[in-house]
Amino acid sequence: MNVLYFAWVRERIGLPKEKVETDAATVSELVAELSAREERYAAAFADISALRVALDQELSDFDAPLDGVREVAFFPPMTGG
Repeated sequence: MNVLYFAWVRERIGLPKEKVETDAATVSELVAELSAREERYAAAFADISALRVALDQELSDFDAPLDGVREVAFFPPMTGG
């Protein structure tokens, strides 16, 4: 699946996107897999309460299943103005 990173998440990881092969069943399991890769991922996902996630461009939760998902995007909360 494609994993996209936005704003400070992208800055900490150093990539705007990447293709990830995973056996994770949920977003939380994917985050755990990514965090275990390297320190830069662990730093980006250290506080998931400061993150939002979208699955196939739909806002979702970290306990959402990944079955059939083609794209996961991580980003900080956005504010309107």
